[in-house]
Amino acid sequence: MTDSPYDLVVIGSGPGGYVAAIRAAQLGMKTACVEKYPTLGGTCLNVGCIPSKALLDSSEHFHHARHGLAAHGIRATAELDLATMMGRKDKVVKDLTRGIEGLFRKNQVTWIKGAARLRSATKVEIGGEAPRVIGSRRILIATGSKAAGLPGIAFDGSRIVHSTDALTLEAVPRRMLVIGAGAIGLELGSVWMRLGSEVQVLELMERALPGMDQKSASLLQRALEKQGMKFRFQASARSARVEGESVRVTVAEGGATREEACDVLLVAVGRRPYTEGLNARELGVRTDERGFIQVDSSYQTSVPGIYAIGDVIPGPMLAHKAEEEGIAAVEMMAGVAGHVAYECIPSVVYTWPELASVGLSEEDARERGIEVAVGAFPFLANGRARAMEERDGQVKIIADAKTDRILGAHIVGPRASDLIAELAFAMELGSSAEDVARSVHAHPTLPEAVREAALAVGKRAIHI
Repeated sequence: MTDSPYDLVVIGSGPGGYVAAIRAAQLGMKTACVEKYPTLGGTCLNVGCIPSKALLDSSEHFHHARHGLAAHGIRATAELDLATMMGRKDKVVKDLTRGIEGLFRKNQVTWIKGAARLRSATKVEIGGEAPRVIGSRRILIATGSKAAGLPGIAFDGSRIVHSTDALTLEAVPRRMLVIGAGAIGLELGSVWMRLGSEVQVLELMERALPGMDQKSASLLQRALEKQGMKFRFQASARSARVEGESVRVTVAEGGATREEACDVLLVAVGRRPYTEGLNARELGVRTDERGFIQVDSSYQTSVPGIYAIGDVIPGPMLAHKAEEEGIAAVEMMAGVAGHVAYECIPSVVYTWPELASVGLSEEDARERGIEVAVGAFPFLANGRARAMEERDGQVKIIADAKTDRILGAHIVGPRASDLIAELAFAMELGSSAEDVARSVHAHPTLPEAVREAALAVGKRAIHI
């Protein structure tokens, strides 16, 4: 049977999907959201952003209790209760998934449980215990991404793991080998390093966090090395096999190949768009050579009536990028002006210290032939950071040398993920470094470092 048609059916309930569904309902559309997993929230909420940040937060507390309290005159001992830590993480996830259920009820979004398969641009087949077909004027694909693997390395969920598995390890590995010095590898490597694991990171490129501002990435790398993380560059894993309670990894490095052992091998080499079983390509939805769905400026695919957002389309695989695309897509469907300022989307590495960036790096700007003025201010010279015993990192602002307009910003330091919002907002408004420098920042606060970096663009920082 075919249900009465919806105005919009969203496939996938991750940040892009559930936000799009809610916004569509707010705009008066009869909306349904199809999710094949038993809970809402997608990868981000269930096995990605949220649980990883919960563990990062817990592990930061543990590490600080063991290594940071003495400097504050506090004598304490700390013992790890991993089961309780994991239980807290699971409760955070459970509470937030229930929160989305409540938002769906509030906004009258219909949650349809089951796997979706496209029959046409106006019909979606729902699998599961009670298969059926639902009709819709439009369909929005928001199915997200999955962890990418490597040839010759098969995941087993306990010894050879991807990011999802690394969130549920039952014991702290004595030695963890991480393949990939990107955000996911560094974040999850940090969690287990703080809890007592010896962590070594292999990276195929010449430095950590390829693609991010080089100086900022270098500062973060040095901070992590001080904490005990080890890095090996221009190194890769060719194969891996489990032998008893260890993993034997074949590593290629410096023109030579050798075998190494670890307790857990974490493969963190990125993610790939997830469209398996959707029947999108069969209907004529075009994808590129990497499997990303091609869309136009309104997020419509090559098949009229079918749209796509988030990790399944080109661009950074970020939850907040997917959210903004979901909002813009449904607003344009409703005849409202929708827009995403891609050049103003921040990205964050949630290690400690954190690294947050928005806009162009200094290298990007120079490659484009833009003459830039750069201002930087170290947290070592910030009163609040010193009071917090946080000395690592800096704020760096890149501005157009001719117009003073902010082109990019990069922050390594405490709460960089919060501090970057001011500069992302400034860029969204087309602000100059002078605009930020002239705004009053409370004292003593970490955001003062942002103002000082803006002052430094004009070579008039006060405290350095």
